Amino acid sequence: MPVRRVAVIGTGYVGLTTGACLASLGHFVVCADADPHKVERLREARVDILEPELPEVVRGALDAARLDFTGDTAAAVAEAEVVFLCLPTPMGAGGAADLAAVEAVAAQIRDVLPPGCVVVNKSTVPVGTCERVAALLGRDDVAVVSNPEFLREGRAVHDFLHPDRIVIGATDRDAARRVAELYAELDAPLVLTDAASAELTKYAANFFLAMKLSFANNLATVCERFGADIADVTEGIGRDPRIGSAFLRPGPGWGGSCLPKDTHALLTVCELAGVDFPLLRATIETNVAHQRQLVDRVAAACGRAEDGSLHGVRLALYGLTFKAGTSDLRDSPALSVARLLRERGAELTAYDPALREERPDLSDLVELADDPVRAAEGAAACLVLTEWPELRDLDWAAIAARMAGHEVHDFRNLLDADRLARAGLSWQGIGRAEAPTRVA
Repeated sequence: MPVRRVAVIGTGYVGLTTGACLASLGHFVVCADADPHKVERLREARVDILEPELPEVVRGALDAARLDFTGDTAAAVAEAEVVFLCLPTPMGAGGAADLAAVEAVAAQIRDVLPPGCVVVNKSTVPVGTCERVAALLGRDDVAVVSNPEFLREGRAVHDFLHPDRIVIGATDRDAARRVAELYAELDAPLVLTDAASAELTKYAANFFLAMKLSFANNLATVCERFGADIADVTEGIGRDPRIGSAFLRPGPGWGGSCLPKDTHALLTVCELAGVDFPLLRATIETNVAHQRQLVDRVAAACGRAEDGSLHGVRLALYGLTFKAGTSDLRDSPALSVARLLRERGAELTAYDPALREERPDLSDLVELADDPVRAAEGAAACLVLTEWPELRDLDWAAIAARMAGHEVHDFRNLLDADRLARAGLSWQGIGRAEAPTRVA
C-alpha cells in the first residue's frame, strides 16, 4: 500500500475519524481546524466527541507520529498528496444544503494546493458539488473526487475500518485510484463511479433509511389499532433478506446530524430540477406527524382532554441525545418531542447519561437533572426518548415514589413492563396496545 501524505480539513465526527483512522492505516495525516482551543486539546489526545474507540485511535496515531493537528489550513495542505474536505453542510434556507464552509475552504486553499494533489469531498453534499469545488479551485492540475462517508455515530471508528463499501466518484480515473489506495488495507467492496452518482448515493442511502423508520413508526400505529405486536411483525418481515431487520424499530421519530438535513436537501434539489418525489415528501411528513401523535397520546393521558393542553403538567424525560452512545443533540427526535410538549405548556425535567451538566442551549426547554430519580420529582409521567441501555436498570421503585403519576411512556420499547408493574408503574410502549405477551 502506498503511504500518502494526507490533509483533513475539519475535525468533527467525520473529519477526526477520517484523519485518525487513515493515520492508523499507516498514512501521515495533518488535520486542520479553525478552533485553536480544539486543536490544542487534540494535540494532547483530548477528544471531546463521545465516540467509542476514537480517543484510543487518536492517541495511538499521535504516539506513532503519523497524526498532527494545526489551525493553519494552508500549512496543512502545502505538502499533501490528498486533501479531504470534512466540513459541515447544515440545512440552509428552504431545506437546501448550506455549502458556505465548503466554498470558503476551497477559496482558501486553491493557491496553496501542490500540483497533482487530489481534493476529496467527504462531506455530504448535493449533486454537482464536485464540479462546483473544481470551478472554485480553478486548477487544471488538481482533481476533485467524491468519497462520501457512511459512518454511524457511536460506531464511526468501526464503520471506517470495517466498511460495507467504499464509494469513489471521479472523472479522473488516476485520481480515483489514488484515493482508493488509501483504503487498500481494508477488506471492502469498491464502487468506482462518476462524481454525481457518488454524491447521489449518499443522499439515496439516508433517504432509504429514513423511509424505513417512517414505515416502522406508521406500522406501529397500525399494530396498536389491531392489537398486533410491532416487535413480532418487524421480526417477521425483517427476516426476509429483501427487507432486512435494520431500521425497523419504532421510536419517537428519526433525526440526528444526517437524516433530517439530507432528506430535505434531496427533496429541495429534486424540486429545483423539476422532479416530483412524493415518497420522499411523505417520509418527512410522516416523521413530523408521528411525533405529534406521540405528544397527543401524552396529552390525552396527562393533560386536559378538552383541549389537549399540558399547561402546568410536569413530565420527566429520559434521554435527549438523538441516539444512545453519543452526546450529539443535533436534530434529536427527543428534542423535537420535547419542544412539542413545551408548546402544550408542559414543564420538563430531563436525565441523559451523556449530559451531566447544565447546557445553556437547553435551558429554555428543559431542566437537566444529574440523577434519574430526581428527574422524576412531581412528574405526572415519564417518557423514554433515547434508547440508553442503562435506563433498563434504573431504580424504578424509587422513581415511582417521587412521581405524582404512575405512567411510563416508553417510546423506545426499551423497558420491562413487568418490572415497572412491580414498582407500581404503568408501561405504555409503541406498537403494543398492552404490555407484550408471549406464547410459552
